[in-house]
Amino acid sequence: MTIVEVTTPLQEREFLEMAVRLYKNEKNWIRPLDKDIQGIFQPESNKLFKIGGKARRWLLQNSKGETIGRIAAFLHPKWKEKQPTGGIGFFECIENQEAAFQLFDTAKTWLVEEGMEAMDGPVNFGERDKWWGLLVEGFSPPNYNMPWNFAYYRDFFEAYGFQIYFKQFTYMRPVQGSGFDAKLIERANGILKNPDFQFRHMKGRELKEKAAQYFMEVYNKAWARHMGKTLSLKETQLMFKKMKPIMDPRLIYFGFHKGEPISFFINIPEINQIFKYVNGQLDLIGKIKFLWNKTFNPPNKMLGLVFGVIPEFQGKGVDSAMIMAYNETFAKYDSFPYKTIELNWIGDFNPKMMRVCEQINAKVFKTHHTYRYLFDREKPFERHKVFD
Repeated sequence: MTIVEVTTPLQEREFLEMAVRLYKNEKNWIRPLDKDIQGIFQPESNKLFKIGGKARRWLLQNSKGETIGRIAAFLHPKWKEKQPTGGIGFFECIENQEAAFQLFDTAKTWLVEEGMEAMDGPVNFGERDKWWGLLVEGFSPPNYNMPWNFAYYRDFFEAYGFQIYFKQFTYMRPVQGSGFDAKLIERANGILKNPDFQFRHMKGRELKEKAAQYFMEVYNKAWARHMGKTLSLKETQLMFKKMKPIMDPRLIYFGFHKGEPISFFINIPEINQIFKYVNGQLDLIGKIKFLWNKTFNPPNKMLGLVFGVIPEFQGKGVDSAMIMAYNETFAKYDSFPYKTIELNWIGDFNPKMMRVCEQINAKVFKTHHTYRYLFDREKPFERHKVFD
């Protein structure tokens, strides 16, 4: 078996196509958009390269020159760890442990040369909301920009010596029905009766001109200290601009106290239910297929991207009130297309959000693992710190 570093356009294409061949008989796999994968490794589209980030890709070929595996390794400039930690991702391999270990060894060697002391995987060269974790339970079709893999990958990672750094739970519940926990209802009613609080969808001019600002304000108070970065208004405006082609205003929801934003619940239609028809391509034909299916065969599942409440209002029932109010609005729509909601993964380091999911009677539908491998095998292993 031979390792080949990806350096040419032909090898870049092979990095994509080998996965297509590997999963050709797997009905649950949905081919990612080529541009979404390619963009991660292009400096013009991934700003991490401009601030010191590095990425490498390799193919593994057998004696006949056939590609039987692939892997990427990353140096993420924003990761701040006790020990320098790199990442590996986009791992694909035939069911052969020797081949898998050769791919892991290749990534490890490069990361050691770059001064790293550990590697996390499978992860993305970007944010945690995309291509993060190894699917270990719930092998249903993946949500947009989330990984799907064969079950035997878990054996490869754990046999090599990777340990679970954290677990990622994707919760699911029917959009209507299944009810709420009695304690959640009690807390919610206390807030909903207070005229100082308001919960509403973003639509029209407010959605266009204010939603990105509201999101930035709440995110930077609720999430920035945990995620290690704040968002600028320019970044959130770009995020909402990118969501616009698939955005449903009924799924964008904010909470306010005396007119000031204090919470959000951002959802989108689960567009992998449409992208599965375009075979990874958004060329002219792919766009026509996308628009046709969006119009005549729309998604029946919504995806909860992010939920947040600023610290001053955490633990006071605001989260419960927003969920209750949000759910009640569904009854206003005569033909609401969404039958289920999946809540994009929640780490086991975030017990507060896990409890919220349990209180709305959502069930764990999928489980991913993010693994860590310490290069010094004698060093004590520590799991991800639990959010307070």
